Amino acid sequence: MATDDKPVCFETDPGFCPDCGSILPLLGDRGGVTCYACERAWGPEVFGDMAMTYTIEFNNENTYEWSKHKDDAEEEADGPIVERKCPQCGNEQMSYATLQLRSADEGQTVFFTCTKCKFKETENS
Repeated sequence: MATDDKPVCFETDPGFCPDCGSILPLLGDRGGVTCYACERAWGPEVFGDMAMTYTIEFNNENTYEWSKHKDDAEEEADGPIVERKCPQCGNEQMSYATLQLRSADEGQTVFFTCTKCKFKETENS
């Protein structure tokens, strides 16, 4: 198992150094690894039959179908909708978004957008 022909100290799970028990780094370009703790070199067999797999899932064309059936106000909203009267047109619903623009010990800034006329206002909370 070891590339330097020294005996191993103990049995470990795949991905751990059989000499010192530390977590091994991922396999290098040449298929081997060197333990960061004890600096002993190991071949790919130290990982056993461990395998890394990646799954990438893509949305299909019907993923956002539900959004086509909402009210016009909600469909065009810039964020979550709250009951807040627009000072410009009197509409009772506004969407909002928050950002931390000031220092960490101060409150956040809330940006409101009217769902009807798109009037924007801010509030420091």
